[in-house]
Amino acid sequence: MSWSPPHERALAGAMGLPVTDGQLPWAALEASKRPELAHLQGAWAFVTLCHWQATTHEVTMRQIPMRDLSAAESDTLLAAMQPFFTQDGITLYPFEAGRWLAHGRVFDGLPSASPDRVLGRNLSPWMPTAAQASGLIRLVSEMQMLLYTHPINDAREARGALTANAIWFSGTGALPDNPPNPASAHPVMTPTLREAALQDDWASWASAWHQIDATQVRQMLDAQTRGESVQLTLCGERHAQSWVSQTPTLKQKIRNIFSAPPIQGTLEQL
Repeated sequence: MSWSPPHERALAGAMGLPVTDGQLPWAALEASKRPELAHLQGAWAFVTLCHWQATTHEVTMRQIPMRDLSAAESDTLLAAMQPFFTQDGITLYPFEAGRWLAHGRVFDGLPSASPDRVLGRNLSPWMPTAAQASGLIRLVSEMQMLLYTHPINDAREARGALTANAIWFSGTGALPDNPPNPASAHPVMTPTLREAALQDDWASWASAWHQIDATQVRQMLDAQTRGESVQLTLCGERHAQSWVSQTPTLKQKIRNIFSAPPIQGTLEQL
């Protein structure tokens, strides 16, 4: 039930970011990479269009981010939404279709749930509860009313696509005083397992494992064989675990030779 899933915590720790539940400053990190935004200090958040499905007993996150949303649709919706955010001291900046960087003091110290936590789940336990979140909850309601009657959603519904009927805040917080260099190397992420798992597509999940085993894992094994140090982190929904290889010392090599079990069988059997 943590706001931030294990894979985001592991990545933040490896990149030198503060690992505070629900306050991994992903949006601030992305803003720092953009020359036109890097001078803006303070807290940031992602604002992402999504689709909520309401039933008698609960409201469920059906899709986040929205698929098949064009850049033109995103820009049109941004223009319609920006005045509401401006009234609350929040400025939206384009990031990708259906997802924007939001700059405002309200995001400082505000825990928010990762989209990976809420996809396919009842939203009630994941809504922001901090004292400063009341204005954001109102904004969510205002955006629902705005999106409900917007012509873009009428067109999406007519062609059988899910409507963008809500927004979600995530990646909230500010960078530390000595943030990591955005241009520095960071761990290689393999997203195919995550993407398949979030869609409950277990055939693709199994296929992704075979592909990873034949590519990235093989490359790591070759690197380890050459004497290089490699690290692997596997992340689930509850925990993350890391393994780091180390080049054995001469003493360890000798111990391993003498502690190895005797080889049994004939040469033909081997």
